[in-house]
Amino acid sequence: MHLSRRPNAEEVEQLLLNARLRDELEPFYDESIEILNVRKLPTIKENEFLASLLAWERAPTVPISQWFDPELKLPTCECLSEGELRSLLWNTIHRLYEKRIVLEFTDHLSDRQLYCTIVRDILPSPEKKIELPKNYLHWHCLDEGADAELWLRYYASNEERQAWAEETQQPLPPQEDPPFPRKMPRRALE
Repeated sequence: MHLSRRPNAEEVEQLLLNARLRDELEPFYDESIEILNVRKLPTIKENEFLASLLAWERAPTVPISQWFDPELKLPTCECLSEGELRSLLWNTIHRLYEKRIVLEFTDHLSDRQLYCTIVRDILPSPEKKIELPKNYLHWHCLDEGADAELWLRYYASNEERQAWAEETQQPLPPQEDPPFPRKMPRRALE
């Protein structure tokens, strides 16, 4: 005789949630749902993944400046003194982080260059605004592909540098400390 364990209330609730999420995702069904290996993933983790997919599909795409109420509008960098710019830059970095936007690869940019990048590239960029507490938008202030030399010089690990050299058969630039190191707000690791 085989004795089976009865699921507890939490397990039943998670299974019902799983069915509801899969039903709601049906109109958006693609290979991203198929990548789940449900035999290896606990239902609660699968539900988190499915909820994030659903949030992505339903999220509006709006310029980052409009994620703020009122809309975040910054003066051009030409009309700011160094002190004003630095204060406004750090205030903006922290406001972006409050919206779960993490700026990465910033240490090769001066404060003025980073401020201009925020005003010119980040704030007008239309992005999916996903309202999930674990969801962060990571904005790379360096395109590793287009600016390979800067990435290799300041940010790439020894393993990444070696892999790049082997793949491209090109000489590596010297590895250096970035000229403008910053302690940026970071996403908490789970």
